[in-house]
Amino acid sequence: MIRLIFFFVAITSCNNQSEQAITPTTPAGPPFDGTIFLDPDIIVDSDPSTFVSLSYVGQDMRLMYDRRVNKFITVPAFIYNSTYDDGLTIEIQVNPEFQNPELGQTVALKFATVIGRLPTSLRVDVETVWIHKGTEPFGGGNNNLLVHTGQATQYEKDGILEETFVHEASHSSLDAAHATSAGWISAQESDGNFISTYALDNPKREDIAESFLLYLAVRHRSDRISQSLKSVTLQTIPNRIKYFDTQKFEMYPIK
Repeated sequence: MIRLIFFFVAITSCNNQSEQAITPTTPAGPPFDGTIFLDPDIIVDSDPSTFVSLSYVGQDMRLMYDRRVNKFITVPAFIYNSTYDDGLTIEIQVNPEFQNPELGQTVALKFATVIGRLPTSLRVDVETVWIHKGTEPFGGGNNNLLVHTGQATQYEKDGILEETFVHEASHSSLDAAHATSAGWISAQESDGNFISTYALDNPKREDIAESFLLYLAVRHRSDRISQSLKSVTLQTIPNRIKYFDTQKFEMYPIK
């Protein structure tokens, strides 16, 4: 039996490396509602992708979660293997509603390339991608990324497709090791605040994903974000940022 562990995005420089917790100087509540909406330039479509190749395997039965019916469905999916230049591979499963392997490959290629812009540390535990039509939230967890192409179009229009994938891939590759770890819980307690109300309302389920995107921004894309966003992030979750620093995540192809 597959146990459903699934998360989704609701639609709605500090270099102190000492052992002592940093005291934040932030307002009582979270400064943001959700972090994927804050800056569309953290990762952009002109950034390098680790994606190398996509090969069609054939059509085979796969169990996939579909938000349009809010349950797992078993379908004869079009199957593609995507490879990346850091040695990782992902099986991309495309709903047969895309009619034929050629149309399925077009959509699989699009998202394989976008996912390749994420750092290795976020793709390392992503084993599969599920792609359906429909305008439903993306999802992460189950070593998987869930895509609904109608919603992807909206994310692209808003410029936050890659940022959304960062959030969801954090669920798949970071939550299990970090969300309930002693170090992370200590960082939460020391900060005394959350970066977003979404994280505050779901501290065990969403705090890692909500925080990691802004960690990536302040540590690796600080030239693309406003000084105010950087300052608020470092003031609100300094100990979480420090925790991420100590993990030495592989951020390739992001410098």
